[in-house]
Amino acid sequence: QVQLVESGGGLVQSGGSLRLSCVASGRWFSIYSMGWFRVPPGKQREFVASIAKDGKTTYGEPVTGRFAISKDGDKNIAYLQMASLKPEDTGVYFCHATGRQGSESIDDDFWGQGTQVTVRS
Repeated sequence: QVQLVESGGGLVQSGGSLRLSCVASGRWFSIYSMGWFRVPPGKQREFVASIAKDGKTTYGEPVTGRFAISKDGDKNIAYLQMASLKPEDTGVYFCHATGRQGSESIDDDFWGQGTQVTVRS
């Protein structure tokens, strides 16, 4: 059994910063990538950022230059450092991973439960 657990969400002033963490716990055979999606109020889910096993990062256009994704060495932990936050960054942020469970022979997608980020103007 594996799971993704997000933390670090909360209420922050416009222009402020916040750091989200995602811990991939349980028995993993391998994790190929980790990243974040978000669901703003009244909008569809949108891509935020991802980091591959080799360290390559990708960002969605709305957050490019303001957010930074990283991982903790060889540990299965991903971080999303958010700076210069805007009210439009408000939403539920979901951790996402691609990989394979230790008990399985196929690859799959995995999702966390989400953490609320609210940016007030």
